[in-house]
Amino acid sequence: MTHEVPLPPRTGLPTSEERLRAALLYAQSDAAAPPTAHPAAPHRAMITGLAALALRCFSSAPSLLDLERIDVLVPDLGEPTGPGARAPLPAACSYTSAHLVRTRILPEPELVTGLPVAPVPRALADAVAQLADGDEVRRLLVEAVRGGHCEPHPVVRELTRARLLGLPHVADAVDSLLAEGRALTEGRLYEMVFGHGLPDPCWNVELRVPGGPHLGAVDAYWPDQAVAVEIDARTPRAGAEAAWDAYTHKREALEQLGITVVHVTPEKLRDSLAQQAAVVRTALMAADEQDPAEYVAVLPR
Repeated sequence: MTHEVPLPPRTGLPTSEERLRAALLYAQSDAAAPPTAHPAAPHRAMITGLAALALRCFSSAPSLLDLERIDVLVPDLGEPTGPGARAPLPAACSYTSAHLVRTRILPEPELVTGLPVAPVPRALADAVAQLADGDEVRRLLVEAVRGGHCEPHPVVRELTRARLLGLPHVADAVDSLLAEGRALTEGRLYEMVFGHGLPDPCWNVELRVPGGPHLGAVDAYWPDQAVAVEIDARTPRAGAEAAWDAYTHKREALEQLGITVVHVTPEKLRDSLAQQAAVVRTALMAADEQDPAEYVAVLPR
């Protein structure tokens, strides 16, 4: 599973940067290529797993000096072995250990301290694949979102691709990840309303036709203008298609009653808060020019 990467003669132990560069050099060498690889195929490599998270200063990841091996993501140029398949390598135990993670879906690397590093969602999936401690997995996933490194959706997508969501300790950690992402997104929604001078809405309410069925929950609702905001926090997990159908049905039911639904995503609230506030403000102003909406009861969620 590992391979010794010799370093130039020197006194003392190699630095973290030397270990990382040595692992990348091995991964890019002919020795690391599978026998069936085409000689002209491009051979890109990037740091992934816990080493990639340590490079990004994750407090919940071990330091680079404490890591026994460096995971390196490389393209699977040989016989297909599935996403995230790990290549067996000759064993060694000297300066550093390079552990190749072969994949048929190679992401675009990001430069961190001048080194090619896998994007955070992919690095997390490769790290989680080697962890059995649910608390450790949970800390990594929550820090990724709380620290602003990424949104939950790409992480869940990578974990799904790696077939890790079936593991109970990973599934539990993902629930914490989604809860953290939801809290941060709601905080951005509050910031959008109060920071851009929008009127105060009813927060987190259920809408219902009096004497009729529940129409569903919305994240913010302005009753006088019949404008609702809903955060789309769906993730690519099992049942995603059913969740989309339910969302579409709810939106159509609200719009048939004359309620304007403004759909926002966590990414939009993170990257274009002022633009999203302008969209909501426009919907509120347009309500005065539209026919009055049907009356609906507003209930606390």
